[in-house]
Amino acid sequence: MLESGCCSSFSALSLVTSLPCFPWAAPAALWMLAASCCDRRMCVCPGPRRIAIPVRSSRLPLFSDAMPAPTQLFPLIRNCEIGRIYNTVCYCHHKHLCCLSPHLAHNHLRCAPQKKLATLCPKENFNQFIHARSYVSTPQRFYLTPPQVNSILKANEYSFKVPEFDGKNVSSILGFDSNQLPANAPIEDRRSAATCLQTRGMLLGVFDGHAGCACAQAVSERLFYYIAVSLLPHETLLEIENAVESGRALLPILQWHKHPNDYFSKEASKLYFNSLRTYWQELIDLNTGETTDVKEALINAFKRLDNDISLEAQVGDPNSFLNYLVLRVAFSGATACVAHVDGVDLHIANTGDSRAMLGVQEEDGSWSAVTLSYDHNAQNESEIERVKLEHPKSEEKSVVKQDRLLGLLMPFRAFGDVKFKWSIELQKRVIESGPDQLNDNEYTKFIPPNYHTPPYLTAEPEVIHHKLRPQDKFLVLATDGLWETMHRQDVVRIVGEYLTGVHHQQPIAVGGYKVTLGQMHGLLTERRARISSVFEDQNAATHLIRHAVGNNEFGTVDHERLSKMLSLPEELARMYRDDITIIVVQFNSHIVGACQNEEF
Repeated sequence: MLESGCCSSFSALSLVTSLPCFPWAAPAALWMLAASCCDRRMCVCPGPRRIAIPVRSSRLPLFSDAMPAPTQLFPLIRNCEIGRIYNTVCYCHHKHLCCLSPHLAHNHLRCAPQKKLATLCPKENFNQFIHARSYVSTPQRFYLTPPQVNSILKANEYSFKVPEFDGKNVSSILGFDSNQLPANAPIEDRRSAATCLQTRGMLLGVFDGHAGCACAQAVSERLFYYIAVSLLPHETLLEIENAVESGRALLPILQWHKHPNDYFSKEASKLYFNSLRTYWQELIDLNTGETTDVKEALINAFKRLDNDISLEAQVGDPNSFLNYLVLRVAFSGATACVAHVDGVDLHIANTGDSRAMLGVQEEDGSWSAVTLSYDHNAQNESEIERVKLEHPKSEEKSVVKQDRLLGLLMPFRAFGDVKFKWSIELQKRVIESGPDQLNDNEYTKFIPPNYHTPPYLTAEPEVIHHKLRPQDKFLVLATDGLWETMHRQDVVRIVGEYLTGVHHQQPIAVGGYKVTLGQMHGLLTERRARISSVFEDQNAATHLIRHAVGNNEFGTVDHERLSKMLSLPEELARMYRDDITIIVVQFNSHIVGACQNEEF
């Protein structure tokens, strides 16, 4: 059985609905049938290929180690029963029972073993066995309870409120909520938030890694320092350099706002500092005396960090651990969407396919979404045109193929990904002189097809400036895991109604569906349950993730669906969704309005 492309889609819903006997039976069958690809963003096996059964381990784990939902949440599923579940799924697959009704499939499963055992067992024992056999294979459903769902959804949530001074908040930001929900193990998304101490403003960003999490981790640690340094005036840069020269304590540049899980790499801190210092030394030497432009500073910071990532990998490090780390960072990749907020000036710097969306409240109380970033992928015609113009006419048909860069990479802009930036000779030299782990890695040795005129990829961001208005209530920064599951207008409406507290009073919309009286009663009951403390979220990003994962066709959270999605094992979760990382920034309308009046 051949597919025309490595990453052709597989219809999971039909298989899920045809095997309703057990929440994990359908995903497990899907895992046995579907083609395996190491990363949906990064496909390194172009052209037709045979669908194979991927084998990752000798047993099928039921839960992801990355999620705080270990197997003890289901004490009824013992080890011996896992084998029965797995065998039942495999038997269904081999007997082509996916399209049969549950009743027929159940009878068919029992039929063959019974005929063989009837000749070996006395009648009374055989009847007892049939009863036991029927009990074991009887469909059973196990769902997470609401508190268990909440513990998973809230494990990575973080909130920050901007402190008030003399009883008045002088910032245009009231605060922000952020959260992450992993699908990959480990999660490849990262997030960052920090207040600029030597200049004004706050930085917030989401980072979506691919081919591993190393690049996203490094960018989340380093990019804000490069931006902050780019914004510093010449006098402050000189003061910092003199402090380093004399061994005095440095002025703090950033105040980080981090969740305990948002760690920093201590082993690489010296290497990262030395690269940053080289950058500010060059800024001192190139001083023009002009005031720093925020847009230019953001572009320079993105490009310089990506250049340093590449240079560090080429030079290497005597420390074997650091040498392998910088190579992992360079050969993996990450997209970035960063917001810089200073008074009423909002700048969005985007590289890749994460998004920034502004929530605007109209005069009638309704919500509208304003896009402040554009995806850098094949869905953006201007991006396709840009990439083609950067390469010879002879490569016009190969530079973007099957909606991917060189037929492999989905985002057209990213940090790292030196396989799309370095020459073939440089790649071979670095790999051959690198550690054995790198030399034994098939991905790093793979050369993209039609690779003639690198670089094909850039980390240069597209920067959009927006003047905040009193009706601009919040900003949503999120990786593509959110936007793949929800429309931008729904995202803004859900967050807006959550922040204003009106979602409990809105009429229930059924979207043209024919709803029975019993279904309507269920929807109203569910709404009442959401108001209770069990379902009430204290974090806007958590509330949005709950809807992204658990929404049904009526736009309300279906607890059964949410429970199933959160209990998928790590091998299967990535087939249904991507990592989701969200930051919701709430603006202070009074301060924004006052600043606006001062300007006029």
